[in-house]
Amino acid sequence: MPFEYNIDYWDKMIRQNSPTAKQISKVRWNFVRPAKAKRVLDFGSGPGFFRAFRPVGIEVDTFDINPYPQTGILHEVYDLITFWDVMEHFEDLEEFFKKIDASGAKYVALTIPVMKEGLDLMSWKHYKPGEHFHYFSEEELIKVFKDKNFRVVRSGFPECPPREDILSVLLKKNG
Repeated sequence: MPFEYNIDYWDKMIRQNSPTAKQISKVRWNFVRPAKAKRVLDFGSGPGFFRAFRPVGIEVDTFDINPYPQTGILHEVYDLITFWDVMEHFEDLEEFFKKIDASGAKYVALTIPVMKEGLDLMSWKHYKPGEHFHYFSEEELIKVFKDKNFRVVRSGFPECPPREDILSVLLKKNG
């Protein structure tokens, strides 16, 4: 049965994440700095923390499947498309890559849980059947993007702590 993103879920997420939202947004903006983006699409924006804490002079459109107040997709081309904690929620990764192509963005930034070697998937805190459809190692994730003609600009774990096992990746489309 698919996971239901209902109002209770989002209330919990806002209560749980608001205290660190500004801190995490600052880390993310520093992480994507090499993209020199002026127009960004935050896909899967949730309550919009990334937009709310954006640097002056950067335009951020927000889109989410949930009924949050959001800007929607207002432009045909973006410099950067972000998927903060989103990719693992796509059942069909071809649909995920269609979103990237539709954005026209040269850069993609994302965060995703990656399991450390030797851990048991079923006991891992990020194992969420019906909510997370994909689990990657860092190497597997990079290969998926390389096969789609992207190269890694930077990767690492700048959100850890306070988060755990969350990989950040900034990629650039080749060509």
